[in-house]
Amino acid sequence: MSQPIATGEAFAFDAERRARADTIIARYPEGRQISAVIALLDLAQRQHDNWLSLEAIEHVAEVLSVPRIRVLEVVTFYTMFNLKPVGRHFVQLCRTTPCWLRGSDELRRVYEEFTGCGPGEITEDGSFSMIEVECLGACCNAPMVQIDDTYYEDLTPDSFRAVLEALKRGETPKPGSQAGRVGSEPVGAWSTLTATQPSGGGD
Repeated sequence: MSQPIATGEAFAFDAERRARADTIIARYPEGRQISAVIALLDLAQRQHDNWLSLEAIEHVAEVLSVPRIRVLEVVTFYTMFNLKPVGRHFVQLCRTTPCWLRGSDELRRVYEEFTGCGPGEITEDGSFSMIEVECLGACCNAPMVQIDDTYYEDLTPDSFRAVLEALKRGETPKPGSQAGRVGSEPVGAWSTLTATQPSGGGD
């Protein structure tokens, strides 16, 4: 079942985003403007405090010159679109098996203790909201969360709390692995390919 769509104030793209929308639409043949719908919905969501009101959805339909239902079909299918207000920092907590096995339950506990809110709720100061999601594609660096557009990986309860505290202070925490790993390299010392050149065997 899809989320109910909240209403808000009148919405229209600002000049910068309208120019960007026009550039995106121009990539598609006449009569195929609907192909730009996901990109335009993303533009609208970013302009509209990271959520889409009914008015924003209707504006996208108007810009694309398509019936409103065509845009509603898309926006209610993809979970990347938020259909009600969210916090300034939107936390997506991965709960798929690798993250769960490596401690996502503890991350949820830390978040709830830190904010006083559960999934789908917004803190009183509007700073944070959180939802639980399925795989975000960083399984080798589990457990992880996505906050706004940034991945924070290899989290522990302490490092996750430190990320939340930094965001609350208005700082930008270091993205990626919070354990110092580069990419998805093994935890700890390498056990294979420890030399840069193969041993023996001639030139």
